[in-house]
Amino acid sequence: MTVVPLLSLRVGAVAPLGARGVPSGIAKSAVAGPLALSLTGFRGDEQGDTVRHGGPEKAVHHYPFEHYAAWARDLGAHPLLASPGAFGENISTTGLTEDTVAIGDVFALGTAVVEVSQGRQPCWKLNERFGRAEMARTVQSTGRTGWYYRVLQPGTVTPADRLMLLDRKAPEWTLARIWRAFYIDTLNREELAGIAALKPLAAGWQAHAARRLENNRVEDWTRRLTGST
Repeated sequence: MTVVPLLSLRVGAVAPLGARGVPSGIAKSAVAGPLALSLTGFRGDEQGDTVRHGGPEKAVHHYPFEHYAAWARDLGAHPLLASPGAFGENISTTGLTEDTVAIGDVFALGTAVVEVSQGRQPCWKLNERFGRAEMARTVQSTGRTGWYYRVLQPGTVTPADRLMLLDRKAPEWTLARIWRAFYIDTLNREELAGIAALKPLAAGWQAHAARRLENNRVEDWTRRLTGST
């Protein structure tokens, strides 16, 4: 059984971000005590854009702390990489990555139960966060994206809690496999058909794969990655 302790439990209020001063909840602070986790996220956690961020399919954001060493090699010294929280994560761990975690993996987290719902599609707010125009694109191209959980059972989570694996509904569909299908081998129809039919996957991602199958083309990522209109 996989049991992984939390390194950090974090929430954040909406505040101006970067040179544009856009409203965002990406800057999250560590909490010292218990937090209620509802179907839509942790108490006290906010999103500046509730259309694209948050909600039941993005209730909890998990980012692996082991990626930070790779980012330090890529970016050089950066103050955000000194401790968890650089990527707007609610929870930070070592021992779980996109290569090992799959869609539909179910974990106990404190008294709550959560399920992996989708990977993170990086957006231009990471550029503002890091002060680097290509940061979102780099996150996407490396596959070091992190992922989201939906909440199956609300509960209470403390910084001393652990993620305990309870079930694997589709272990062959790792986050890394889906990332490769969306961003590397982008028109592999067999993979896209499998993703479109993957029931534990967030409905928006299933529809995304279905559109590619229907249109036989890859969508334009520019607006999401740069914020340009």
